[in-house]
Amino acid sequence: MKSFKIFTLLAIALRVIFSCAQKPLQTSSQSTEKINIENISTKLPWSERMMRSEMKRFPQAWQLDFFKTPKWSYPNGLVLKCAELLFKKTGKKEYYDYIKGYTDELVNEDGTIKTYDIKKYNLDMLNSGNVLLYLYSVDKQEKYLKAIQLLRSQIDNQPRTSEGGFWHKKIYPNQMWLDGLYMAEPFYANYTKLFSTGAEAAKAYDDIANQFDVIQKHMVDSRTGLLYHGWDESKEQQWADKQTGLSPNFWGRAMGWYGMAMVDVLDYLPENHPGRTKLIGYLKSYSEALLKVQDTKTGLWYQVLDKGGQKGNYLEASASSMFVYTFAKAARKGYLPDSYKAIAKKGYDGIIKNLITVEKDGTVNLNQNCAVAGLGGTPYRSGTYDYYVNEEIRSNDPKGTGPFILASLELEK
Repeated sequence: MKSFKIFTLLAIALRVIFSCAQKPLQTSSQSTEKINIENISTKLPWSERMMRSEMKRFPQAWQLDFFKTPKWSYPNGLVLKCAELLFKKTGKKEYYDYIKGYTDELVNEDGTIKTYDIKKYNLDMLNSGNVLLYLYSVDKQEKYLKAIQLLRSQIDNQPRTSEGGFWHKKIYPNQMWLDGLYMAEPFYANYTKLFSTGAEAAKAYDDIANQFDVIQKHMVDSRTGLLYHGWDESKEQQWADKQTGLSPNFWGRAMGWYGMAMVDVLDYLPENHPGRTKLIGYLKSYSEALLKVQDTKTGLWYQVLDKGGQKGNYLEASASSMFVYTFAKAARKGYLPDSYKAIAKKGYDGIIKNLITVEKDGTVNLNQNCAVAGLGGTPYRSGTYDYYVNEEIRSNDPKGTGPFILASLELEK
């Protein structure tokens, strides 16, 4: 009996020692740490503080963008990309669960996606495909793969301009919007890297690079270097200039989407692809143009970029966050000079000082976000200066909080 007790105690001791020795090998997916959404610690980095605040505001990820019912949409994918990066960084499983909760609510067992209609050929719907690509890489569920393939099939039949540029949506014929480059191209490039090889991959990468080529050819203003929000090849829209087909203003967030599209697509475009050099060149000229319209006092950018002093214009959070992310990531990757790190930091400090407020329980708010802006449609959106500055302004729009988290993660590196 005595020897049995000694053996038992020895076994327990060895188990404890072995367990402690194995602890450093624990993977992030094994983390069971709970996030306290009731009180958000000010000791955490801004990236986590904002992510936790979003999860407190929107306990289910489908609620992001203030949705009342589950909907497949791009703001969800934007914020869930942040959750993915934070899960990889911290190992806190609640970030992963937040992602999975969205996809399992929206993706059916047969791979169809609730509220998604492929026949609308809406580029916005492709952005959340990045969430599926991540989840499929983790647990290989067949429904995720089928949903990924469904979204990818949209690209094959997406209506195009005469030079191969994707229409933004079927209901917006002959039109390219800067927004669409972020909605479609990172997903398209990510998918290609994961699933395509040989001639098929080469064709896809050429197609992706061409989307940026068409934008640069038609939408860059030769005087300022800024890019217009939209271009109508047919020149039929009321908002379109009858000679150029361009919309009349430089909307901050449109250029923000475009910058994020460039730095994210470069994550996937092969090193030897000729489009890579061109894309980095586009990024440099884009960035130089933005520096000229950055508010020197705050480091922020305006809703209408080149009209900072005009009545009604305001320092806008989503665009400012997008530019900070673009500059910080591009400088880290070596696409832009190191000087852009300081430029990004100045913009980021301006966001913290001027656009962030914190509640008593630690909940973080990002203020002065344009809720939405577009061109055409019903009611008709004219693209005039007055149109942009009179669209709804709201706090905690995911099109601002998502880029703020991305910017925070870059600068926290």
